[in-house]
Amino acid sequence: MRKLYLSAPLPFVGQKRMFAKEFIKVLEQYPEDAVFVDLFGGSGLLSHITKCQKPNATVVYNDFDDYRHRLANIPRTNLLLADLRTIVGDMPKNCCIKGEKRDNIFVRLEQEEREYGYIDFITISSALMFSMKYKLSIPEMKKEALYNKIRKADYPLSTDYLEGLDIVSADYKEVYERYKNRPNVVFLVDPPYLSTEVGTYKMYWKMSDYLDVLTVLRDKDFIYFTSNKSSIIELCEWIGANKTIGNPFEDCKKVEFNAHMNYNAKYTDIMLYKKRSSLFADKAA
Repeated sequence: MRKLYLSAPLPFVGQKRMFAKEFIKVLEQYPEDAVFVDLFGGSGLLSHITKCQKPNATVVYNDFDDYRHRLANIPRTNLLLADLRTIVGDMPKNCCIKGEKRDNIFVRLEQEEREYGYIDFITISSALMFSMKYKLSIPEMKKEALYNKIRKADYPLSTDYLEGLDIVSADYKEVYERYKNRPNVVFLVDPPYLSTEVGTYKMYWKMSDYLDVLTVLRDKDFIYFTSNKSSIIELCEWIGANKTIGNPFEDCKKVEFNAHMNYNAKYTDIMLYKKRSSLFADKAA
């Protein structure tokens, strides 16, 4: 019998392991031969669970983040983690890594990148940093404090994890266009959450991008994920209750100012303004 994973084999921001059992219950309402299209495939966990529960279904996994490449490199990642264990030695779990040990870790990472040309930075970051502070390069990691969070056991090879899936890699809009008119389609929609960290995603997300995702839900069967932090449900409820307001910023001019609090924190100040010529003309008269 095929193994059912209730969490992704490798770390991933936003994987739905907490939803796994409830997701299985929701899947029961859909036909056994449905076409499930996982628009934001991420770690592939939703696709994997769907295929396990609905073996006769077509399950399309949009691996835009190239998770399958990370899985293929698990043997190499395990070897690198073994060397990092040796470097930290008997240092207590969660202890801050400083001095020579820290230097040796970066020497080893630089060697790996130079000789092998690839590092699974998300997995390595999870072994050396707290609070999902995943970094995607050695220079970025050097800016952060390191901690001994290295797991003692190797990651399982998980060669069957993506078995039976139709794997694509494209912008979710392209994938949606391919399947939007197919009968018996169910869209799995798990976009990056509004107001949450999306630094490990390949695309830059603006507010309009989050709202664009909602267009794929109209008149379609779907399973959609969000969080209360994003307030997307409250936003949609407000828009529904204020249909006639239109866009109050239409025809405004915009001024932007990029501000930096420190090397790791930056934001953009935006000013929107509009000059209503007729109003000023009336006052002048």
